[in-house]
Amino acid sequence: MMLSERIQMLIHATELGGGSRIMRNLLLAVAVFGLAFLYDIRAYRNFNSPEAMDAAQVARNLSEGRGYATDFIRPFSLYLVQKHNRAANPGQILATNMVDFAQINTPHPDLANAPVYPTVLAALFKLHTPTWKVETRKPFWTEGGRFMRYQPEFTIAIFNQLLLLATVALTFLIAKKLFDDLAAWLAAALMLGSDLLWRYSVSGQPMLLLLVIFLGLIWCLMKIEEQARIELPDTRRLFGLAIMAGLLLGLGTLTRYSFGWLVAPVVVFLVLFGGARRTGLAVAACLVCAVVVVPWIARNLAVSGTFFGTAGYAAAEGTFGFPGTRLMQSFNPDLTSAYWVTPYTRKLMENLRAIIPGELLRLGGGWMGVLFLAGLLLGLRNVAARRLRYFAMLCLGVFIVVEALGRTQLSSMSELSSENLLALLTPLVVIFGMAFFLTLLNQMNVPTPQVRYGVIGLLVVLACQPLIATLLPPKISPVSYPPYYPPEIQKISGWMKPDELLMSDIPWAVAWYGDHQCTWTTVNSQYEYFALSDNLVKPVRGLYLTLGTLDAKLFSECLQGGVDSWGNFVLKTVAANQIPPQFPLRVAPYGLISGLFLTDRQRWTAQ
Repeated sequence: MMLSERIQMLIHATELGGGSRIMRNLLLAVAVFGLAFLYDIRAYRNFNSPEAMDAAQVARNLSEGRGYATDFIRPFSLYLVQKHNRAANPGQILATNMVDFAQINTPHPDLANAPVYPTVLAALFKLHTPTWKVETRKPFWTEGGRFMRYQPEFTIAIFNQLLLLATVALTFLIAKKLFDDLAAWLAAALMLGSDLLWRYSVSGQPMLLLLVIFLGLIWCLMKIEEQARIELPDTRRLFGLAIMAGLLLGLGTLTRYSFGWLVAPVVVFLVLFGGARRTGLAVAACLVCAVVVVPWIARNLAVSGTFFGTAGYAAAEGTFGFPGTRLMQSFNPDLTSAYWVTPYTRKLMENLRAIIPGELLRLGGGWMGVLFLAGLLLGLRNVAARRLRYFAMLCLGVFIVVEALGRTQLSSMSELSSENLLALLTPLVVIFGMAFFLTLLNQMNVPTPQVRYGVIGLLVVLACQPLIATLLPPKISPVSYPPYYPPEIQKISGWMKPDELLMSDIPWAVAWYGDHQCTWTTVNSQYEYFALSDNLVKPVRGLYLTLGTLDAKLFSECLQGGVDSWGNFVLKTVAANQIPPQFPLRVAPYGLISGLFLTDRQRWTAQ
């Protein structure tokens, strides 16, 4: 065959044959990875969320063989572990601190994080061990000799962006099964153009892993509903799908504990649309979920005497008994108010007033949320789509209540939080919002196909406008300062011996960047501080306070905060140069740019 004929056949295959599909897929892949590259260059940011750093440092400990332990020590965690161990060992000497009831002298068990996400990150660190030390010379990680990016965080971001692509693919498959190719492609495009999901991808939080699990659960429920409508369904396949749904529900619960409340919508959906085997399917899903979750609950009970560790007290955080982060910073908390109904009722109503007019109207990024809510009034001919929309509405109601009760200070300490359960509904909001839009478009008197495509393109641009604005100049700085400056945190941690305890107002960052055990600042700088430092086998040897405390409001937090508040402590130490006479940490270095460091002796002369 002549060369010209071969070239002609290749062109024909590319334009009309199977080569055209390969070419389209190749171009699509290039476009998607080009978008990811552009986002990472222009909009990537280092971690600014306490829960992201917390999960990452637990994952590192797990990958390095230190067990499911944490270097971010919450005083409340010390209280729970100490109380449990003292009750379990009544014969031990209690009058002194010679017995390590709080397990501070050994790897302290983590009681805050559900285990799946840190375990996944630990596996990632095993496959590709990043450089833990801050890079100060190599390009990309630095610019002009200044720190810019932390390699382990960038590794986690790339992993989460792969999960983002998985959510886009799953959304496409679900939309295609419910509607048609056009709706599926548009839903996938809007998911890929969601600024919220891209920000979650670099936040280090488990939201995208939760989304993959949630979409897998939805797929199982759709297949169960489809099988149940068949005259003679395959019973073995039905129960296999129910078992898979229960497994995903359990994994989701062990990724974010509040995800477990989805058991209610799942059971209702199976009972209503599971066909003749509805009860058995619901029981099977619940039993499998319990089998997955119960071993971890048993671990928590063995370690702390609680079902979910410190995370089980999320509803109590933010009540009038424990405003802000007071509960987690308390070494001797009075939990009397935690058993009242009134604090939870007030917290529920206050947060509902913020969620309903705020986050509810921003579902799916704004425009899609409005279309989704409006589309609830539209009847759907597709039975599967109609029933899945009922499931979405059940999830919406459950998530609103659970988020309102479970919201803690984490939601205000960073731009994003995995406490935002409504973000999990983004794929369903996009799918049903787009279906409503296409229904309206089909009823419009559009003169030409070009105009129709123009209207669709306009909606896509409007829905993706936040991401477009993010990618436009000016470029976002990747450094999350204030208050996090990793080079200085690592320098301060390096001044301490490995077995010495630090205290900080950003202990999650010290644990992550500094790889050093660090406790959260106690509720106050006097009684609670000395109760913690003097009653542990490992006293506090260093205090690191960042601009979060140094920039406290003068009147409300320093002067009115009480004589033993950390704001008042900083005011006397920095402004008046008067460290309280009984405070044991009195030596400070010069030249820190990110905060105040006090210790018991001069440690930096040899550095």
